[in-house]
Amino acid sequence: MSQTAPHWITFANEKGGTGKSTTAVHVAVALAYRGADVVAFDLDHRQRTMCRYFENRADTAERRNIELPTVRCHTIEDLAPEEFAAFVEEHSAGADFIIVDTPGRDDPLARFAATQADTLVTPMNDSFVDFDLIGQVEGETFKVKKLSFYAELIWEARIKRGRQQIDQQRAQMDWVVVRNRTGHTEARNMARIEQALAEMSKRVGFRTAKGLSERVIYRELFPSGLTLLDKGHLGELGTSHLVARQELRGLVAALRLPGTAFPPIDEAAE
Repeated sequence: MSQTAPHWITFANEKGGTGKSTTAVHVAVALAYRGADVVAFDLDHRQRTMCRYFENRADTAERRNIELPTVRCHTIEDLAPEEFAAFVEEHSAGADFIIVDTPGRDDPLARFAATQADTLVTPMNDSFVDFDLIGQVEGETFKVKKLSFYAELIWEARIKRGRQQIDQQRAQMDWVVVRNRTGHTEARNMARIEQALAEMSKRVGFRTAKGLSERVIYRELFPSGLTLLDKGHLGELGTSHLVARQELRGLVAALRLPGTAFPPIDEAAE
């Protein structure tokens, strides 16, 4: 794939434990399997979950003497936003996609990465605790009463991007709120969250997509750096694992990333 500038995907949520790094890794590997050149930047220099995943993946490939599609990953520490922008430009030359994984806390560099994204992915657990990142709801009616600081930040960034469309021919930011762990939500509460998300999406312009369920397999694969796409290297997959692969296929399709000439995930990962 060849394009004028890499497509920038930022995975951001100021709350931890939403499956942000797991989602980022699987999307990155899915793109690598489809032939894309992907470079990743891990802004959480303490945990380094994404870069550690790819280090484990490289170790497994060397130990087993196999080839695994992978991603170049850089850990970022103590850079100002303008320095980070220059670093990204230098290290993503010729790449098709930039993937940025941000820490689960308020961070100036994470905010900057969110505003720079072509596709902003905000994973959230299906609960009003996580919804609070986007907006506040009434306690009785569950109607949205106020935008959060984060939603206002992204709204302003999208307005600014709209002005750049004419001057720099830059596409509008696509903000996708990914609902992870939906199976752990009680049905009535899920309906309330769906209603609140639908109302909020009209106000700030994001889309929603179904994400990844809570599965032990995601944690078990971390030490090896393998993903559910690495068929032939995982042993016999159970039914739940096959369903998880289907979830991942659906998520990548829902992101509507450029590069429709790529083969479907299953064909590319054979």
